[in-house]
Amino acid sequence: MSNATIARPAWEKKLHADPARSYTLPARYYTSAEIFEQERELVFFHSWQYVGHVEDLPEVGSYLTCNVLDQNLFVTRGKDEKLRAFYNVCSHRAHELLRGAGKARVITCPYHAWSYHLDGALRTARGSENVDGFNKGEFCLKEVRLETFGPLIFVNLDPDAVPLAEQSGDLMAELRHHIPDLDRLTKAATASWVVEANWKVIVDNFLECYHCEPAHPAFAQLVDMDSYRSQTHGIYSTHVSRSGRPDNKAFKFDPKDDSQVGAFWWLWPTTTINVSPGASNMAMFYLKPLGPNRTLEITDYYFMSKELNEQQQARIDYANDILTIEDNTLCESVQRGLHSRGYTQGRFIVDRERTQISEHAVHHFHQLVATALDGATT
Repeated sequence: MSNATIARPAWEKKLHADPARSYTLPARYYTSAEIFEQERELVFFHSWQYVGHVEDLPEVGSYLTCNVLDQNLFVTRGKDEKLRAFYNVCSHRAHELLRGAGKARVITCPYHAWSYHLDGALRTARGSENVDGFNKGEFCLKEVRLETFGPLIFVNLDPDAVPLAEQSGDLMAELRHHIPDLDRLTKAATASWVVEANWKVIVDNFLECYHCEPAHPAFAQLVDMDSYRSQTHGIYSTHVSRSGRPDNKAFKFDPKDDSQVGAFWWLWPTTTINVSPGASNMAMFYLKPLGPNRTLEITDYYFMSKELNEQQQARIDYANDILTIEDNTLCESVQRGLHSRGYTQGRFIVDRERTQISEHAVHHFHQLVATALDGATT
């Protein structure tokens, strides 16, 4: 695949540094297989991807498998308690080593039984003692960059990537401010959906609340829309509002509970961290692109206990059965519209006060996409 700049038709409008003067990314950025291939290499193979939580790997030998597009990986906890990530492929004949999640003292390939230590070093290769010049050191598993960000685990296929903690600025400080129980929360539920839309359509939708009042009437009661504000910073953006009515139509919450805000963060390119009004909570909502027009969404719900009370179950039910369905219906309609000959690109709605209807955070995302694609809009 070539990394050459994508040619821009003369009729396309450029992204402008000022969101109030800027057009959106053109429709073809959401539908083109060529651009998706550019993103594969220039976005996804060079950015930090969320893959799990430290509680998923509680003891030596614990492992989980994950992927970045078609690159299969696994994460394991070594005898030294260190978390490591590796490409999930045997160094002998390329068979996948692990599936799902579990625990193993030794990583053994099911094909020819080559085995590896938890630090990736080759342990045994049956018959290799009869092979002249066989060097075990040549056949260690290939390690992938891994960082823990608080209790969250991220990987990056780029061995030279700037550390996430350095790229993400004040994000962790913001998370700890709004989620004081961050290190004590535990996963209580998970849900997933396949959406017939490009991953950027879903990110665009997350990054603005211009659509919230017409499309999410219950959400518009859960949070105070008049106080909803978005701020952009480097590779992330912050979206915060005061809590709305405790007896709203989304789910009821005790006004005396911990969180009196709706706080939502997006981290480049596909990770979001979300806090709802009510008792201490967090939802990890993240995307796995399946192609130019298809995306897997996953949400993991965290609370102080795995045993859910009525309010917490109502929060999950609202998110899964109403809010996400509303959003996915919108995104799939947008994706169909992006294929229309009647649409090329739009214009951001941005007001001076950056109120709840402002789309400046979407513009920030589009700039990051354009920058990653190395001049594709110039």
